[in-house]
Amino acid sequence: MTEATVLVVDDEEAIAEAVRARLESEGFRVLVAGDGPRAIELARTDRPDLVVLDLMLPGMDGLEVCKEIQRTEWVPVLMLTARTDEADKVAGVAVGADDYLTKPFSLRELAVRVKAILRRMERVRARGGDEPTVRGPLSIDPARRRATLRGQHVALTPLEFDILYTLARDPGVVLTREQLMDRVWGYRDYAGGRVVDSHVARIRRKLGEDGGEPGLIRTVHGVGYAFQEEDRS
Repeated sequence: MTEATVLVVDDEEAIAEAVRARLESEGFRVLVAGDGPRAIELARTDRPDLVVLDLMLPGMDGLEVCKEIQRTEWVPVLMLTARTDEADKVAGVAVGADDYLTKPFSLRELAVRVKAILRRMERVRARGGDEPTVRGPLSIDPARRRATLRGQHVALTPLEFDILYTLARDPGVVLTREQLMDRVWGYRDYAGGRVVDSHVARIRRKLGEDGGEPGLIRTVHGVGYAFQEEDRS
């Protein structure tokens, strides 16, 4: 993991250099871009293992950059935002960001988040030998990172796939938002419940649960989520 390449995208040079120094001290190879076009160029030529991306970039903002980076090949993104508005965080989730940090942030916390995301990717690769999980009309194949519902492919982001797989492995077991963060993200953030909710809502839409498909993921109000126990064939 310490040999991973991290692309840092921030137009504030002092912040970018501080992040570079901290991540290099942790053993990472670090690339820095000060704007969107340069970030997209580096993402395509150097294929980083993770991108630390500022939301508020001049000209081409972080949401546009994230969408463009993800267009050809998925890469985990840790979004940085100076805003506390939940809408910005939800928007980041919608374009494929895995996690976010609100400015000002501690360099230690940023390093923790980076390592957690990369550990999750290592776990993903390790699960390649797991057998497919079938829950009623839903089949989840961890080796191929593929989910199908009634034989039709469900286009999930890697993070959405991990959330769905985590819930489906233990049907009926209620996982709190904090437990989901621990198992999927690799740490617990007690302010991150809204982001968990946003990801689950997107998974449900992709499963057709807002268009007549019976609910496969059950909300336990005030607690968290569980995958339905009974078969739905």
